[in-house]
Amino acid sequence: MALYAALLHYPVYNKSGKVVATSLTTLDIHDIARAARTYGVKRYFIVQPIENHLWLARKLLSFWQGGHGREYNPKRWEALKLVEAVPYFEDVLKRIEELDGVKPKVVVTSAKRYPGAVSYDFLRDRLKTEDLIICFGTGWGLTEEFIKQADYILEPIEGPTDYNHLSVRSAASIIFDRLLGR
Repeated sequence: MALYAALLHYPVYNKSGKVVATSLTTLDIHDIARAARTYGVKRYFIVQPIENHLWLARKLLSFWQGGHGREYNPKRWEALKLVEAVPYFEDVLKRIEELDGVKPKVVVTSAKRYPGAVSYDFLRDRLKTEDLIICFGTGWGLTEEFIKQADYILEPIEGPTDYNHLSVRSAASIIFDRLLGR
């Protein structure tokens, strides 16, 4: 079965707890794509409803997915060919169904602990029988409403200290390794 990934810039919280759309960070596109390619993630989606930011994501992807960027750095192309930018999460599910004919179960990530959160072992077992899409939030995390609609909530990454504020790039790499690494 396949693992897909989505980086959501909406619906997420800002530091004041308001629901917002966050700014695009091009490093997130590159770095998560490289981790996704390394671990065998099937497709990686950028969810960005801000029109100018969506345009920028698509412009960056067109450079690396074809033409000069592909010739200049084939290794970068190898990772970025997995990426597509869409305005809303509903578009992600629609694209997966169009391209691959499947409806993946939705897995959300959070730095917070939730009752009923599933373990990495549980999700590794699910990947034997189900297609999954793992959703990463930007800003101060995915909204409670989005989280409640998911099929699974993944337990948080926790280190030995009480500090728990990883970059989304770091969290994605750790999670891919825990789910798909050897």
